[in-house]
Amino acid sequence: MHRKASLVLLALAVFCTAMSPLMRWYAFPRLAKVPPSQYQEAVLEADDPTLIDYGSMKAKKLDKVTIVQTLKGNVEASEKIEKSADRDVVVWDALSYVQDDRGKMVSKIPERYIFDAHSQEPVHATGEAVDGDPVKREGIEFKWPFLTEKRDYEYFDAQARITRPIHYKGTQNFRGLKVYYFEQTIPWTKVPFPKTMPVKGITPESLAKTGTTRWYTTVRKFWVEPTTGAPVYGEEIQNNELRGGTLLGDRDKVTVFSGHVKMREDYIKDTVDLVKSQRVLVLLMTSYLPWGFLVLGVLLLALALWLEARGRRPGDPAPSAEADPEPEPEPVNA
Repeated sequence: MHRKASLVLLALAVFCTAMSPLMRWYAFPRLAKVPPSQYQEAVLEADDPTLIDYGSMKAKKLDKVTIVQTLKGNVEASEKIEKSADRDVVVWDALSYVQDDRGKMVSKIPERYIFDAHSQEPVHATGEAVDGDPVKREGIEFKWPFLTEKRDYEYFDAQARITRPIHYKGTQNFRGLKVYYFEQTIPWTKVPFPKTMPVKGITPESLAKTGTTRWYTTVRKFWVEPTTGAPVYGEEIQNNELRGGTLLGDRDKVTVFSGHVKMREDYIKDTVDLVKSQRVLVLLMTSYLPWGFLVLGVLLLALALWLEARGRRPGDPAPSAEADPEPEPEPVNA
């Protein structure tokens, strides 16, 4: 009986021990992915910014500028791309909507971001665009990979349509979470005008005819929870200028926007709470279950060996073999 029980326990121990690396290195890379229908919204604000008045073509101080960023998963588009890409794909239709302190639209820039659901690497497909212009992204945008590493990443800047390194600057504590701090600087770069302008009659084409160009620089900061790869907080110190051309008269440049943009407090709290819940799910597959299976396997193995040893304790009388029955003598015929 002891021997049968020890063999069963040994089989369970082997199974649990084998499940430990399989859960971490086989199941996790295939199960952990960004859902295609995910929807996110974030509101950022810049206090006391400088903003251009296109009516007078002069920059002025405002109390506040608000930026609403939305990311909406396009399930139908992702399913179409998956058929040809032969992998799990997420399509995010993003919108960055900027308004002044009176609620008037300053600009709105739509964007379609297509990426691998597991690795967050960009997937190049028809429809990949920023403000209606086709782009071919390199590097990440919006989200870091699961299990983010302490290293620099390539990050795509949608305004400049370029990819530049975003540098790991250290580990910090943010609202009870261990986060990695990343920072990227985009130097002064000539960028296209938004397709949607806040004043009737002013279009990118009409501005281009004047010879005036738009320039942009920013310092981008992200605090990223490394298990999920999700930013829990972000800031930008951004500057935009119009330079040259007949539109500015005798001026060399005019500020379009200058401000320190920060995520609004209520959205910080919601983001942190969401990331904390997602973090548990990722840890379940990368840490809790693999280590749990390994510990359980070791305990079952120890129990199996103990039962086997108990069944063979020294000093126990060895089972006596039954003697073969002696043959009966054959009867003698008279």
